[in-house]
Amino acid sequence: MNKMTLADVNFQGKKALVRVDFNVPQNKDGSPSDTTRIKEAIPTISYIIDHGGSVVLMSHLGRPAGKKNPAFSLSPCAKALSSLLNKEVLFVEDCKGPQVEAAVQNLKAGEILLLENLRFYEAEENPKIDPSFAKSLAALGDVYVNDAFGTAHRKHSSTAVIAQYFPDRAVEGLLMQKEISFLSSLLENPKRPFFAILGGAKVSSKIGVLKSLVSKVDAFFIGGAMTYTFMKAKGLSIGDSLCEIDYLTTAREFIDLCQANHIPLHLATDIVIASRFHSDAETTIQSADEAIPGHWQGVDIGPKTIALWSAALQNAGTIFWNGPLGVFEFDKFAKGTRAIAKMIATLPCNTIVGGGDSVAAIHQLGLSQEFSHISTGGGASLEYLEFGHLPGIDALSTKKNL
Repeated sequence: MNKMTLADVNFQGKKALVRVDFNVPQNKDGSPSDTTRIKEAIPTISYIIDHGGSVVLMSHLGRPAGKKNPAFSLSPCAKALSSLLNKEVLFVEDCKGPQVEAAVQNLKAGEILLLENLRFYEAEENPKIDPSFAKSLAALGDVYVNDAFGTAHRKHSSTAVIAQYFPDRAVEGLLMQKEISFLSSLLENPKRPFFAILGGAKVSSKIGVLKSLVSKVDAFFIGGAMTYTFMKAKGLSIGDSLCEIDYLTTAREFIDLCQANHIPLHLATDIVIASRFHSDAETTIQSADEAIPGHWQGVDIGPKTIALWSAALQNAGTIFWNGPLGVFEFDKFAKGTRAIAKMIATLPCNTIVGGGDSVAAIHQLGLSQEFSHISTGGGASLEYLEFGHLPGIDALSTKKNL
């Protein structure tokens, strides 16, 4: 995309304002229960420090609805980053105002400062409410670095609007570069066969990327609760299974689109159904062609589906996977997701995974090192594959032709 990178900037004596994505899962005490996203920011932070700069980090955490809420403080993230770096990370209890300005002013080369949660201000997510918010953030740095791929699809103050205050000084971080490099390879020249596995709950959130990939993939594998919208679209009874009634026509049209383009669409052959949405529910396995009983619901792909998909995926050149294949929050219904994760980890192909629960499954199974790339942004990765660009990247400075 020919955007400026860290290598295009002289950081000596400069303050780098770096948008990171520390929107991490939390323990009850507020500490991060998974520091993956914090770790992913370290290469960019280290690069700036090693090249003579200081670092002002900004991020959001959770959904505090534009109000200050200690439960969503980034203070525990500062402690976690400090521990990972074995270096003090300063923290300031706001992201704008005199206290913040003084902390930044006093920052010396080699030092790191993390600002408080950006979403404590409504203008972060709704820039038009207060355009001065982005401007006040911009005043805190000499160079702007966007390394928050997970929020690059949002037109927020700190991800898109802010870049206008840094002409020829708004650049991609190393994580952003890595994410875009892997995803661009899927769009431009994937090793074939290229298979896409899409799970999760909603057809509505995935239909855009499904349609955009029809001309690029060699086969689709559809799991998760989306399965039951497709089943109902084919005229099957699905009991109490999750279903987007408004998207039945869309699902049917997508089935027809795949047939017209001779793209295999693999849906579940058998499914696990449960008597209720609970980990202790009674369960059974049945063919996907059978009607699901009245108050029962589909919760996972079945063993035949796992076996058939595993066989079909064996010759893959590239696999993109986004979303769980069952009700992953219950161990009992996570068997499909975990089985496919273990199988993919053994394949000698390019494997790219995005999306919270599919990524969580890989981490839980200790398989992280067996995948080519694990994306830090599920929604962002889907939007990039659908549109080929993201607002947070579009806003960055373009390299000059020398």
